[in-house]
Amino acid sequence: MLVFILVACSTEDTNGNKTNNEENNKSEDNVETPADKNGNQDGTVKVPKGELQKKDQGDQVELLQESLNELGYDITVSGTFDEATTWAVTDFQLQHENLMALGIYNEETEQVLADSLANGEKIEAGAGLPLVAEPAATNAGTPVIANPYDQLALINKEHALPAEYNPEDLVVPNVRFPFTEELPKKQMREIAALALEELFQAADEDGLELFAQSGYRSYDTQVSLFANYVSANGEEAANKFSALPGESEHQSGLAMDVTSVDVSYLLDTDFGDTEEGKWVKEHAAEFGFIIRYPKGKEEITQYQFEPWHLRYVGEKAAKEIMDQGITLEEYFNENE
Repeated sequence: MLVFILVACSTEDTNGNKTNNEENNKSEDNVETPADKNGNQDGTVKVPKGELQKKDQGDQVELLQESLNELGYDITVSGTFDEATTWAVTDFQLQHENLMALGIYNEETEQVLADSLANGEKIEAGAGLPLVAEPAATNAGTPVIANPYDQLALINKEHALPAEYNPEDLVVPNVRFPFTEELPKKQMREIAALALEELFQAADEDGLELFAQSGYRSYDTQVSLFANYVSANGEEAANKFSALPGESEHQSGLAMDVTSVDVSYLLDTDFGDTEEGKWVKEHAAEFGFIIRYPKGKEEITQYQFEPWHLRYVGEKAAKEIMDQGITLEEYFNENE
């Protein structure tokens, strides 16, 4: 069971600059489809055209919210892509097998939404992803997020994944690994795997060899792994470089640890000083990845510097985060 937790998302970065893409606010960038009603005198409904995601604001988000409500949702039409809107988009995606459940309004979702409205479809809100669910917290007391499918989910020591969450779209990216065994840790969610393949190909073209070391990790695997670290290092030390069960991004299927031959395929901070590590830091955002635990941000992330840990958030958010030199926590103003 899952718990719905609302996270307030500011629309400005720590310097007071707008971080939202408001270029989607133009009313002419809409797709019209026949419908019974949606406030238009000609009996048509418009759905937004172009990608929208958490933190976005404007007329296009408002239009999306109106379209979702027309299908059967009951979310506030605020013009802000908030947690409730993310939930509704994810629930809609989960109820249509041909869509990836990401919580992002993308081109594929746009077409299915337009078709659904044209056909007069009605949605049973929450049939794919319950709005309110249990349990509310992990055994350690960490609040459990309601929407583990969310591409922009904040997963850390204050926001945990449900113990039973196992991504259904796990695949093995076609990239190099320093081992040949077919292990679960080769896997990522499909959208992240495709992006990783593009990142590796670009590195290859620049004459660099990256290796994928560790991706998906189940809740049960994290239980065993963390227990081993505690046994060897003590809980306080272990919690600085390893995550409690539920608090690991690896369980999301959106993270991959990468390495190179120069650090003997290890996950070592020295990787950040290699040519491969420098390249990853410079180019990761172009493929939708961020360095999740950057140097100098340990007090915010509550983890040590990990130049090898890539987290997929999509190109839009990744470019904002990496360009500003901030963390995912700061992106959502979690530490203000």
